[in-house]
Amino acid sequence: MTLTPIVQRGWDAIGAGDFDGLVEDYVEDMVLVMPGQDDALEGRQAFRSALDGLGGMLPPGFEITELRHLEGDGEVVSIVEWKSSKIGGSQLSVLFRFRDDKIYEERWFIDTEQWRRAF
Repeated sequence: MTLTPIVQRGWDAIGAGDFDGLVEDYVEDMVLVMPGQDDALEGRQAFRSALDGLGGMLPPGFEITELRHLEGDGEVVSIVEWKSSKIGGSQLSVLFRFRDDKIYEERWFIDTEQWRRAF
């Protein structure tokens, strides 16, 4: 089974603002880990609720300029090239781990100092 289309479908859902559709590809007990946070976000419902504030979590002028994926055994890494009003261009990566065809862990890797400067 190829998992990359599931991850791409999620990125497309975010772009379309279809957060309900996005969370359908996650298990109920999923975990989201963002850099610089002391605690992980646990559970699909908590993840869905957090998505309502997505606009406030992104720097002004945030735009994904390129997206590519690397697939391994039971996981996909998205390499995200992005820019914002204050940052002319950068990259971040997101690891998605799967249980069958559902995501059970999403882990973001970001230069946190640069991310703070983007605001």
